[in-house]
Amino acid sequence: MRVIIVGAGEVGFQLAKFLSAENIDVVVIDKNKAKLKRISDEIDVALTEGEGGSPSVLKNAGADEADILLAVTDMDETNMIACLVAKAMFQIPRNVARIRNLEYFSNDVLLQSLGINPAISPEIEAAKAVIRLIEVPFAADVDDFENGKVKVIGFRIPPESKLIGKAFKELNLRKPKVLIGAIQRGDTIIIPSGNDTLKKNDIIYLPVRMEELDLVCESIGAISRPVKRVMILGGGRIGFYVAKTMEEQNLSIKIIEKDIDRCKFLLKSLKKSVILNGDGSDQKLLEEENIQNMDVFAAISNNEELNIMASLLAKSLGVKRVITIVNKTDYLPLAHNLGIEAVLSPRLITASTILRYVRSANILSLTTVAEGKAEIMEVEVKEGSAFTGKSLLEFELPQKTLIGAIIRNNEVIIPSGEDHILYNDKLIIFTLRESIKQVEKLL
Repeated sequence: MRVIIVGAGEVGFQLAKFLSAENIDVVVIDKNKAKLKRISDEIDVALTEGEGGSPSVLKNAGADEADILLAVTDMDETNMIACLVAKAMFQIPRNVARIRNLEYFSNDVLLQSLGINPAISPEIEAAKAVIRLIEVPFAADVDDFENGKVKVIGFRIPPESKLIGKAFKELNLRKPKVLIGAIQRGDTIIIPSGNDTLKKNDIIYLPVRMEELDLVCESIGAISRPVKRVMILGGGRIGFYVAKTMEEQNLSIKIIEKDIDRCKFLLKSLKKSVILNGDGSDQKLLEEENIQNMDVFAAISNNEELNIMASLLAKSLGVKRVITIVNKTDYLPLAHNLGIEAVLSPRLITASTILRYVRSANILSLTTVAEGKAEIMEVEVKEGSAFTGKSLLEFELPQKTLIGAIIRNNEVIIPSGEDHILYNDKLIIFTLRESIKQVEKLL
């Protein structure tokens, strides 16, 4: 497979890193020499300097033989033109574009005529991730599978947890049944066996039936408080989408936005939210607006330094839960180490969303964890798959791979070794990066 990535920014860099680790033939195009140099210094992929929408540049990058083009520059128009040229001149089968302008993003006729399939909006994907975290208030990370019937929850083990130090085979997590699919320990990701134990500050990832969220929360010793009041720092595209969705759920919303013109737009466009013109790092403003009574403080402005500072201030003033958006991936460990519960990177979320379209057609959706060291994927078992007809005990999975859930006829099964996999089942699979290709072959 040959993949052409147009754009060597953070999203392009992450995609190139993920794909090159799987020995996929990757070519990255960008006109910025410094961005290309960063990739050449860290990743073994082919590079082409030039404009991503140029027919000659695409030809030099091997577009005649490409299977997929990922247009992920910061400019919507560049991404759109690159997809149009890829479709019209090189007949590349699939062209994925990062589109930020919602007027473009929501125009299906325009996207189809340009050969874009699909368009990915970083802001909408990030907003959905924020909403999932608000809806599951004890989680550090949340992803939906099978239209939300299964949620994969990332939960940070607190220092006082009764789970610490016990081998998995000794844990009594059966009512409801809980299966831990992966452990993130610092920079390391572990697909656990029965002899593994948990340590404080581990993040465990577990598949949960939607209707059992509260029971699982109680089982693992988490504290789940109902969310009624949310304060949002940043009224940009992400903040607007989050506020609009939360209004529909009848939550009390306050938005702090520094730009007066954006405040006017928010006042016209939102029905119930309180709009505050001010600085989210202003302690006096936060205290006047009763920050200590907020269930969630979401720092989701375009300024990541402001987001981190405001989040720490909100925590010190007594807010119950903080969600922070950080664009620079280098800042993610810093934010975690400062004690911020839930940290999101729109660029990593975008890269993770796009990866789904590079994978086998049997892979319905996926998400990356631990900065791409592992993937959680939803796959469909087709006729002829090596999975079909065998129990989990009989089937030899690739190393560092675990099946966390089986979805059969709308029923979600948290499996044990005796469970069989049938034709048309859907599986939630946890796997480390080095085992992904083996999993795809089995499908």
